[in-house]
Amino acid sequence: MEIVSLKCDYCFKEWFSNETIRKYFISDVLDIPVENIRSVRLANPFLRKRYREQKQGILDVLVELNDDTKINIEMQTKFMSCWDKRDLFYLAKMYTEDLKVGERYSKLKRCVGISILDFNLTEDESYHRVYRLRDEKGYEFTDLMEVHIIELGKKLKGTEKVDDWIRLINAKSTEDLNMIGAKNVGMKTAIEEVKRMSLSKKLRLHYEAYLKEKRDAWAIEDYEKQQRQKKMQEAIEQGLTEGCEQGLTEGREQGLTEGREQGLTEGRKQGLTEGREQGFQEGELRGRAEIVIETLERFGEVPHDLKEIIYEVKDIDTLRNYLRCAVKAQNIEDFRNKIGK
Repeated sequence: MEIVSLKCDYCFKEWFSNETIRKYFISDVLDIPVENIRSVRLANPFLRKRYREQKQGILDVLVELNDDTKINIEMQTKFMSCWDKRDLFYLAKMYTEDLKVGERYSKLKRCVGISILDFNLTEDESYHRVYRLRDEKGYEFTDLMEVHIIELGKKLKGTEKVDDWIRLINAKSTEDLNMIGAKNVGMKTAIEEVKRMSLSKKLRLHYEAYLKEKRDAWAIEDYEKQQRQKKMQEAIEQGLTEGCEQGLTEGREQGLTEGREQGLTEGRKQGLTEGREQGFQEGELRGRAEIVIETLERFGEVPHDLKEIIYEVKDIDTLRNYLRCAVKAQNIEDFRNKIGK
């Protein structure tokens, strides 16, 4: 029987609401005896902002141990650029959150980030890495900040404490669950909780919404890729045409001085290179802008000023965001609100 996936944000948080699961998971990941963990209480996942213009930090699952160690457990299913900087941002913000103006540094608490990744961050075989602050000889500076990276897609060795947790998170059916050995009460509880969640109508609705959102995102990516390839081909053809024309012109001018044969050769080379580069860049930007406008035309004629705003964008990431907003918009005014224009 198919089960809900713990890679779904809502299901992941619901699963971790069970204290026994939190306790045994943290025990295995941090390699500390479960007897030494008296409690793992859930904390507020919203990190405090000191200033209005600061970025709000929102954690997936934030727990605190009885020794006040703070742990953020995060599930990340899709690779994103600058992921390492993002991970350090949340860890640093969690570390400084409790220290208010005028208070002593002794109030700062040990902070641990556990990131469960559904993509490969590194190329080697290791799937559970631990990072701390050390010098070039390996001597530890402090254990106040610690990062754990668990990669779900790599081959398991069968000897790591996190192996069964990885199998459980990757499980897709009750058959997969039954193949996991429940070596302790924590793993047994974790497996039974997934089975219980899979029978919950409310969780099923959330899970179906999660799957729909993923499918919609894939559809947008496929559509964008097709349109980008189409516009790229047009840009190549246009770039070749303009490059040949410019190359011939420059070749003739230089050939009058240095020789017709050498001038034509160098002119063509330079013209083709510059034409391709300019054609690629301008063609891709223009093409992405036209995709956004074509998507909005399902609501009717796109206002001239809005077209100008879209065409003037010179950043591919911004145009990609515009396309997502256009796909999700209810009308043109809703699209303006989404992009802040």
